[in-house]
Amino acid sequence: MVAQVSNNTIYETKTQEIAKQLLAATKENRSFFAQMRDQMRWDDKLLGWAMSNPGLRVQLFRFIDCLPSLRSKPEIARHLQEYLGDESVELPAALKGLLNFANADSMPGQLAATTVSTAVETLAHKYISGENIRQVIKTVERLRKDKMAFTIDLLGEAVITEEEAQSYLDRYLELMEQLTEAAKSWSTVEAIDSADGEPLPKVQVSVKITAFYSQFDPLDEKGSQEKVSDRIRILLRRAKELGAAVHFDMEQYAYKDLTLSILKQVLLEDEFRSRTDIGITIQAYLRDSEKDLRDLIAWAKLRGNPVTIRLVKGAYWDQETIKSAQRDWPQPVYNDKAATDINYEKITQLMLENHEYIYSAIGSHNVRSQARAMAIAETLNVPRRRFEMQVLYGMADKLAKSIVDRGYRVRVYCPYGDLIPGMAYLIRRLLENTANSSFLRQSLEERPIEELLAPPTLKNGKIDSQAEFTKVFPNVADTDYADKEERVRSQQAIQTVRQQLGKTYSPLINGEYVNTSQTVDSVNPSNPSEIVGKIGLLSVEQAEQAIKAAKAAFPAWRKTPVRERAGVLRKAGELMEKRRAELTAWMVLETGKPVREGDGEVSEAIDFCRYYADEMERLEQGYNYDIPGENNRYNYQPRGISLIISPWNFPLAIPTGMTVASLVAGNCTLLKPAEVSSVITAKLTEILIEAGVPSGVFQYVPGKGSTVGSYMVKHPDVHMITFTGSQEVGCQIYADAAILQPGQKHLKRVIAEMGGKNAIVVDESADLDQAVAGVVQSAFGYSGQKCSACSRVIVLESIYDVFVPRLVEATRSLNVGAAENPSTKVGPVIDANAHKRIKEYIEKGRQEAKVALEMSAPENGYFIGPVIFSEVSPTGIIAQEEIFGPVLSVIRVKDFQSAIDVANGTNFALTGGLYSRTPSHIEKAQAEFEVGNLYINRGITGAIVSRQPFGGFKLSGVGSKAGGPDYLLQFLEPRAVTENIQRQGFAPIEGAE
Repeated sequence: MVAQVSNNTIYETKTQEIAKQLLAATKENRSFFAQMRDQMRWDDKLLGWAMSNPGLRVQLFRFIDCLPSLRSKPEIARHLQEYLGDESVELPAALKGLLNFANADSMPGQLAATTVSTAVETLAHKYISGENIRQVIKTVERLRKDKMAFTIDLLGEAVITEEEAQSYLDRYLELMEQLTEAAKSWSTVEAIDSADGEPLPKVQVSVKITAFYSQFDPLDEKGSQEKVSDRIRILLRRAKELGAAVHFDMEQYAYKDLTLSILKQVLLEDEFRSRTDIGITIQAYLRDSEKDLRDLIAWAKLRGNPVTIRLVKGAYWDQETIKSAQRDWPQPVYNDKAATDINYEKITQLMLENHEYIYSAIGSHNVRSQARAMAIAETLNVPRRRFEMQVLYGMADKLAKSIVDRGYRVRVYCPYGDLIPGMAYLIRRLLENTANSSFLRQSLEERPIEELLAPPTLKNGKIDSQAEFTKVFPNVADTDYADKEERVRSQQAIQTVRQQLGKTYSPLINGEYVNTSQTVDSVNPSNPSEIVGKIGLLSVEQAEQAIKAAKAAFPAWRKTPVRERAGVLRKAGELMEKRRAELTAWMVLETGKPVREGDGEVSEAIDFCRYYADEMERLEQGYNYDIPGENNRYNYQPRGISLIISPWNFPLAIPTGMTVASLVAGNCTLLKPAEVSSVITAKLTEILIEAGVPSGVFQYVPGKGSTVGSYMVKHPDVHMITFTGSQEVGCQIYADAAILQPGQKHLKRVIAEMGGKNAIVVDESADLDQAVAGVVQSAFGYSGQKCSACSRVIVLESIYDVFVPRLVEATRSLNVGAAENPSTKVGPVIDANAHKRIKEYIEKGRQEAKVALEMSAPENGYFIGPVIFSEVSPTGIIAQEEIFGPVLSVIRVKDFQSAIDVANGTNFALTGGLYSRTPSHIEKAQAEFEVGNLYINRGITGAIVSRQPFGGFKLSGVGSKAGGPDYLLQFLEPRAVTENIQRQGFAPIEGAE
């Protein structure tokens, strides 16, 4: 059994005593001249201003984030003015004076650039222990003179290529070799090099295991584990040979469970089971951190040899909170700092009370937190080998020294590396230093000692609830595949669905499934010999029966109360949620959509059901424009018979959205799906019928587009056609619908979404880690077969030669394979025709541009490996025509205006993206980039209902945006009714007696 946490109160008196002593020791008695000198330093000024001015803090840190990408003093000066010259920012007089230059090229501009960039560099060197190993060795030798141990962390937040992952490992191997070589000349420091008669490694490194594999993904548990474990073993073997210790950091919450699982398994292997020079990290701000720690203690007891557990509060609070809000997931971190502090003390106690099984490393800059650990350790007489204190380099130097003076082992966490990869780390340190809740800031502000050292207390005595954010519409959450149960459920669903393959799916006419004389096989594009289902194809005569049934059902359906129609949609959404894993599996097998992409599509379909139900209830209220003596009412009525022609690339979400919008508006609706995705629409049909759609109101009418589809488009009783697909077919439908047929008493409404030639612009200030990852996902997610996919990336000349190689290597790192494999990032294209057409475009590309990358792909299936063309002409065929496959054109441009011109230089206007940290460029793109959906500093696919209503203009389509407030209006006819309510000159007047 794991030891139980003892009563808190027994440690409090000792905590207060130690904390007061530590606090007194950290107080400064500096000379007047030293204080004056610091007031003149720009790095200190910047920090001081950030603390006192929240608006300036935000803009200043955004500028600092951007700074390493700026390549000249005029660029720096221009960005300084753009960020800090914002009207919303109140500037201190000194800073206002510094920024008072008319031209970024001027001497005052250059002076401002030099002053601020030097100050930021000085700030960076406060928190980053060196830019190379030589500098790091000097730093750690200085620390050792102060009787402090160290652990070295290689800076870098993103590993997006396998080349970078290998380099990360190689750099750690080199780091350990050089440090241990240098350590041979170090004299022994008893306080840190031995404890309880046992020698301790002089060298320790801290690593992030996700950096060992660029495709690290909890969904691909097995593949990630194999890749990462191999590199962990190499690192640990070399560390043993050299006599170095290794500590494993913890990163984002999504990776936590898999990280712990991998480390537990590797460290139980015979080769590593006896090692006690290895550490694992726990983050106290996580709500499940206590459970994780208890599991680790039980595991360590089973292992029989201790490992070090480093306890930290956690560095990604903002990121975790924002991510969970955006994805509608539970917030994994505590929302209240006091709750984190309470949990930290509780876990500290639990760790030290289990010192028999684990070593503890208490990482904090909070005097109370460190004093608490010492109080517990002293009360329990915990041996000195079994615990140590840790601080971050540059964050709590005086606290560290005072702890050393008390005879404790202190280890300083020392990040090192170039400034660009180090910038995210620097921003986190600056945020921590300037946050209102920061202990460091509060102690600088001379808060009363009693307040600083008081035990953390919860508001209302309760653990804080989830963070709440106001949302216009509550979207449904995607599946979190970091949860092992969800991964298992996904694989089981694929196995279950596979057992149901090969069935026949017949059309549904007037509530009955009908036999057909013709069928077509729908096959698995990952394995075309596997028949997913046989689809009964409607004849023209059966199409006529369906239209008659719809016409007969319309009078009753239009009179059905909106509340009931909306109820049917909400019920359909509930059924989809229950069948989520199954529906995803059908998409994986019928359309070659990887699991995570399919799951997001189920969410979108559910959102459409709920959103359009809400919207129709809003629209039903109509508008009142009454005046005395006259009522004026504006309301809506359904159009009549609605034909939906849906695509294969979003085989559930798009047909669901178009169909339920039509139904909830009161129209009788016929759904004709793409042949290659008709099994999934048959499953949608089952759901709508179970949800309560009456006979004749909804009908499933698979058939040949050229015959049955054309017949229904031209039919005089059809009132509207909603289409998503190719430009060629969309324009034909538009033309056919415009012709008045004999007996037709209305003009047909056509809604058509017809694709795009979508571009992402990357400028010189872009975060290249973010830009490369965003372009790769946008271009090659679902093999480039999304209407929103990126098919052009337009890169400014100054960064072109840096960006393209990283783009190529990141793409090369993608796994190409069957959609059902958890590791797959690029699956098959939809069918043989698509395969042939894309291959033809690739051949055209060879003639027009340079092949930067052409990846191989499996032979047995409709696979095409990602292809990247560089030096593409903006007017070339591959830069102008929609390819709808994993083919990306990279275009070089001289300046930002040229980038916008090239982006706008096609017939389409669907989606576009910009990666930039230049405010004027962002503003210009918002005004001039001709697209229906513009995405800034993120990928351009994956529009979410209500948040990002989707649709374009020019030849990308006609009609209002799907998932937006105008969409249902297209399925309705507006009516205005005016009634004179006077009788013989009398009418009630509101408010009169």
